[in-house]
Amino acid sequence: MSKKTYTPAFKAKVVLEVLQGESELSAIASKYDLNPNMVRTWKKEFLDKAPSLFEDSGKAEKEARRKEAALEKKNNQMLRTIGQLTIERDFLQDCFRTCGLPIPEIDPEKR
Repeated sequence: MSKKTYTPAFKAKVVLEVLQGESELSAIASKYDLNPNMVRTWKKEFLDKAPSLFEDSGKAEKEARRKEAALEKKNNQMLRTIGQLTIERDFLQDCFRTCGLPIPEIDPEKR
């Protein structure tokens, strides 16, 4: 028997019905063919997370922008490093060609 999953919208609907208090929790659980303990858990989770809905949304946006800027900076640094390594590789290949030597192959398996 597989475990049944419920959508967040369904859970919210059931919890709001419980919070309205028009029916007992056990009656609502029976109505939707749910275990009363599961409904209690949903209610507790709902009430625990409710205050976060009223937190400063600007704070979350600033944090997201800060993380995005940090990732952008790291990405730019990696691109600069790749560019520098490419220039160095090309220079060394030209040096080998000028001397008439074969360009060494780098075998990643031997590292």
